[in-house]
Amino acid sequence: MPKNPAPSAAESDLPRRDAEPTGAQLTAAAATFALLASPPRLHLVWLITHGSYDVGTLAKRVGISIATVSQHLSKLRLAGVITARRDGRRHLYTVDDPHVVALVDQIFEHIAPDGTLAPDPPQTR
Repeated sequence: MPKNPAPSAAESDLPRRDAEPTGAQLTAAAATFALLASPPRLHLVWLITHGSYDVGTLAKRVGISIATVSQHLSKLRLAGVITARRDGRRHLYTVDDPHVVALVDQIFEHIAPDGTLAPDPPQTR
């Protein structure tokens, strides 16, 4: 009996954390990072990971025009980073993907308020 049986067809389709990324994965990841490379767009995503907002509120919070916010939101929706739902006459924008929430939370845990890299937390023994 072999110690490590060959993975089943279903298991072999699952990504391994230590597996080298495919070209398609690298392209998609780079596109996502490029999408988030705009400070106003990243600010919008950060806000939306912390609550549901309409375009007017987002414009006020980020300090840019409603038209510009709408353009950013359209790009984020097309990429699947955010979603929108109707609430009466307005749309509320949210982030439903826990991976996006984790990515945004982790980067801001790593960056100090002054823009420098935050120190690693002390190791407990």
